[in-house]
Amino acid sequence: MKITDVKTILLTGPCTLDPYLSEARKWRSAAFVQIETESKLRGIGETYAGYFFPEVIPQIVDFFKPVLIGKDINDIADIRLLWERMYHCGNFWCRVGLGANVLAGIEAALWDLKGKEWGLPVYKLLAEEWGNKFPIAKMHDRIPCYATGGPSNYPQEKVAEKIAFYTSLGFKGVKIGAGSFNKGKGFDIKTDPSQAADFEATKAAYVRRQFGSNLWLMIDAHMGNNSVATWGLETAVAVAKSLEPYDLIFLEEPLHYTRPDLYALLCQETKTPIAGGECLTTVSEWQTFIKEDCFDIGQPDASFIAGMNQFMDVASWLAGRGRNIAPHAWGAGASQMQNIHGGFACPNTVMLEVAPAYGPLHSELIGDSLQIKNGYVLPPEKPGLGIELTEETIQKFPFIPGTGEFNSVPGKILTT
Repeated sequence: MKITDVKTILLTGPCTLDPYLSEARKWRSAAFVQIETESKLRGIGETYAGYFFPEVIPQIVDFFKPVLIGKDINDIADIRLLWERMYHCGNFWCRVGLGANVLAGIEAALWDLKGKEWGLPVYKLLAEEWGNKFPIAKMHDRIPCYATGGPSNYPQEKVAEKIAFYTSLGFKGVKIGAGSFNKGKGFDIKTDPSQAADFEATKAAYVRRQFGSNLWLMIDAHMGNNSVATWGLETAVAVAKSLEPYDLIFLEEPLHYTRPDLYALLCQETKTPIAGGECLTTVSEWQTFIKEDCFDIGQPDASFIAGMNQFMDVASWLAGRGRNIAPHAWGAGASQMQNIHGGFACPNTVMLEVAPAYGPLHSELIGDSLQIKNGYVLPPEKPGLGIELTEETIQKFPFIPGTGEFNSVPGKILTT
């Protein structure tokens, strides 16, 4: 199966059909990599970097393209070999960061291609390749999932409306943001330790009163990834301790990723499980966080870390230290399925993130490949990643420059 072409497809569409998330974000950009072959089979992958800086993705894909053109994909080992060649080719600038992110989309397209050729879903290929590298051996017949809810829309009653909307869609788990978001006023996140702890505990107590103890509840602090505030260790500890009575599945990103030392201390100071890792781009970047036990639950993103093999490597390392994973997923439809397959391939996956009421850049690629029953994701059945990117979808959602997301600062303000 010889590769004949490698293309980047940039699209822009509604960020979500979720009315609560739409208050904060109207549009999303997405970057897909399409690999074509002599057999007419096509592989599709996505790099989550396309959600942030789509304009640069085609140039990076074109940089790696000559490594792929004319090469045969006869075995899974060929995927690893081609990845290693691309990674080494960009050694000085893609060991971490944007170059590695783009490799995630390219490599996912190779896995999609191989799964389609062999008539098997990608997670089964990954599980066979990696099964002996995990200290535990089991296959999931289902995995619990949660609706990723973005900010906490206020006033407080609106948080309840938001969660009720997600449960009406069949979700048993929800994740809401730290602080609050008021339409027209923006975000408000407390930084004083006592104020922040009181605000988050009051919110969690309210949610528990409204929905009971059976709701799988998570809070995402987005520290370092918002434009309002970043907590230090004192505030993160105060918040985490204040949330201990409310039985969170996890508290996500309560510190900036530049401080693995503080993450390690935080995990020692609280019984609230600490989650993170969505911003880490390669195994080498994960190493310190894993060795220092910075996360109780790791959140690698298969469309952001440098490839499915890198995702599996991180998951196996975490399993070796008695840690679980809950893959991050906030890209478009291919990204969503890359993380679903990665989750099912790893025996230490405890939760999957799913965009609720997702928009057309999810639904038109996924179709019916993502099946959720009674709050659990069922194993994908279609060959490859189970996605399709049609010419109709490409024509319907042309790319709009400037629709990538970033943190607003003076001189560069996000308006989309």
